[in-house]
Amino acid sequence: MKQWYEEVFENYAVKYDNESFTQGTMGECDFIEKEINYDKNIRILDIGCGTGRHTIELTKRGYKVVGIDLSDSSLSRAKEKALAKNLVIDFQKYDARNLPFSNEFDLTIMICEGGFPLMETDEMNFQILQNIANVLKSNGKLIFTTLNGLFPLFHSVKDLLNSNVKEGNATYDNHSFDLMSFRDFSTIQLEDDLGNKKTIQCNERYYVPSEITWLLKTLKFKSIDIFGAKLGAFSRNDKLSTEDYEMLIIAQK
Repeated sequence: MKQWYEEVFENYAVKYDNESFTQGTMGECDFIEKEINYDKNIRILDIGCGTGRHTIELTKRGYKVVGIDLSDSSLSRAKEKALAKNLVIDFQKYDARNLPFSNEFDLTIMICEGGFPLMETDEMNFQILQNIANVLKSNGKLIFTTLNGLFPLFHSVKDLLNSNVKEGNATYDNHSFDLMSFRDFSTIQLEDDLGNKKTIQCNERYYVPSEITWLLKTLKFKSIDIFGAKLGAFSRNDKLSTEDYEMLIIAQK
């Protein structure tokens, strides 16, 4: 049986590129470049690359990037976009819980919930982080964003998501946030690229900063910094608060 995140990204690539939360690519890549000191010799793995927005932009800027995703339609769209820009990029279909790489990359990025924290169980989410620890070289860096558990303790997730909706975007309803598991159960209504209307039951895990720190320490990351994640404007100056829907994590092995 397909999981909800597989259903969402079936034939939902062109529309995905028009969603409000995908519009921050340039600023996010500026931040990533700064974090790696503009070193063009490093190898980057983009996990949950989707339609390739960060992979393509970083490749355009001269970096060597491999993009992986679970969705065929997202990968097809990524390849089309790369081809249109005459870029040769290695896009591959892999599950982030089971990666074939080992000690190969200097940087792993996972932006906009690229796998973590969408999995059905906490153990599966942890598997993604374990795989990242394995693919990184010693001193390798991980930059990712994930859902900030402090936000739903203070706000309605539904109000935030629907306040940013434009015509044709996905809408979110029937939220119930479980305080015991920090999982948000909700319904997404969307129309895919083929015009099919879909109603999908979602289940996402929110994390608090201390959990993320503990998980990464368990995997022997030496430094772990957590900030607020502002769309298209990542910065080490943004202290994480209850107003941040996402948090930005930068960890070094």
